[in-house]
Formats: sequence, structure tokens, C-alpha cells
Amino acid sequence: MATKSPYFASGTSTLVSVGRTLRSASRRNHVKIEYESKEETRNDSEGNTRQSKSDNFGNGSADQESHPRASKRPKKETDSVKVETENAGTWTPKNWQQQLENIREMRRDRNAAVDHQGCERTADVTAPPEVQRYQILISLMLSSQTKDQVTFEAMRKLKENNLTVENILKMSEDKIGELIKPVGFWKKKAGYIKKATEICHEQYTDDIPPTVEELVKLPGVGPKMAYITMNVAWNKLSGIGVDTHVHRISNRLGWVKKTTTVPEHTRIALESWLPREEWNDVNVLLVGFGQQICLPVKPLCSKCLNVNICPFGRKNKKK
Repeated sequence: MATKSPYFASGTSTLVSVGRTLRSASRRNHVKIEYESKEETRNDSEGNTRQSKSDNFGNGSADQESHPRASKRPKKETDSVKVETENAGTWTPKNWQQQLENIREMRRDRNAAVDHQGCERTADVTAPPEVQRYQILISLMLSSQTKDQVTFEAMRKLKENNLTVENILKMSEDKIGELIKPVGFWKKKAGYIKKATEICHEQYTDDIPPTVEELVKLPGVGPKMAYITMNVAWNKLSGIGVDTHVHRISNRLGWVKKTTTVPEHTRIALESWLPREEWNDVNVLLVGFGQQICLPVKPLCSKCLNVNICPFGRKNKKK
């Protein structure tokens, strides 16, 4: 029997070894090529996503549908701020137009306390414009956590004692306190009025600040007072005045996308969707509604035209 040559065996072993090496290299190259191909696809996908976002600013949802991988990338804080800004004003509450129309119907007689004794009714209409503006500001400073009837009476006493910048500068805080008592926190408010009046005299030549930014710098003046002052005293619509009534009712009606805990957040939420032509009247409209029907405690839901389209009303009705 012929014997295999050792050279043949060695050659076969070498060929087998070379074959294995080639197959292994082929597999590595195949994996490498496949990996690079995926990387190129991913990079191209992300590149297109970035380009798409720059070309279609504010349409993030469409971009994510076109490029699913883009949605898996970690979001930066600036991204969330951008999305929040881009989506501002896109949400509107359900049934708000019908709700607002029903409130107008319920407020048709305009016979709530705010209609007769609100800040618009407290200034001396015979006084010069700058004095009227000053009196409106003082009225709003007194109104915080105070019923309109009490504020109106305090304003009557102040006007009887010549409510002007010049005269308040001559008064002591104790005297101012005696005149405005029993408004809420009357002692603090007496000090606020004195300091605010000094600023009006020194910086605004006995007039009041003409912007929201300047008004809120006065002691005792918050955003609600500032926006109403701009609207009533300066006849400039800068924003919605949100007090406790507007804050409460907006949350009850579902006029905020998420429940708000402070009036300033409610103002921002309302201004994001409520048409600007409604801003002028919405404060007085809702305040009167809150004084007569949508009360803080034991609201009269059974008498409200919105009982079936108000989230709070429906719950209260079941109870």
C-alpha cells in the first residue's frame, strides 16, 4: 500500500490552516464592514435628523417619526426648554368658549361687588390724570386679601383726607394705618403705601411707574396689581390680572393644563391660550362670578350654567 508522503500531509495541514485563517479574516472583515455600514447609516440618520430639525423648527414630533433613532438620544435641558417654548399656545381647554359664554350670561347684570366697588370705581374722576392713576394704584395695594367693600371704604376715608402723593408724604404711617383700617394687614400696607409714595415722588414726578417691570419693584405691589394698574390706570393691556378668584375658577374649569398652585402660574397658563381680545374683561368677569356663584367655600354649582361642562362642577354634583 502506498504511503502518504510527509510532504503531502504537511501541505494539507498548511492548506487547512491557511483556509481557516482566510475564513476567520473574512468573518472579521464581514463584521467590520457590517459595523461600519451601520455606523454610516446611524450617522447619516442623525445628520438628517439634525438637518430636519433646523429646517422644520418647532415640528419635533414629525422629526422623531421620520428618524426613530433620534428619539433615543439623551435629551438636554435646553431641548426641553425649546420644546416647551415651541408648544406654547398649542393647548386649549375643552369647552372654554361655551364656559365663558355661560359666565357672561350669569354676569349679565354686572351687580357683583367688584362691579361697583372695584379699583375702577375708587379714583376721583375730577382729579388730574396722574392723581387718578396714583389712587388706582393705592386701591389695588389695599385690595390684597381684602374684600372690595372694605377696600372701597378705606379709599373713601383716604380721599376725604386728600389722597395725593404730596399729602401722603406729609402723613405718618400711623395716620395712614388709622385711615385704611380694617383692610387685611393694614399695618404693613401703611408702610408700603408710604414707601411707594416716596418712590413715586422721587423717581416719577408724583406719577406712578408706567410699566409692569417698574410697578412690581414698588413695595407691596405684586404682578396682579401691576397688570391691572397698567390696564385701568394707563389703559395699556399688558397681561391678565389674576387674583384668588381668577386663580381658583381657572383651576376648577380646567383652564390650566396642569393644576397651578399660585396665581402667577395661572396667569402664564391663561395667556398661553386665551385670545388676547378676552384679556381685558376676564378679570372683572371671573371675580364677580367668584363673588356670587363660584364661591371659595360651598360654591353654588347647582345654579351654575357650567355645572355639566365643568370638571369641578360635575364632581360636586355627584356629591
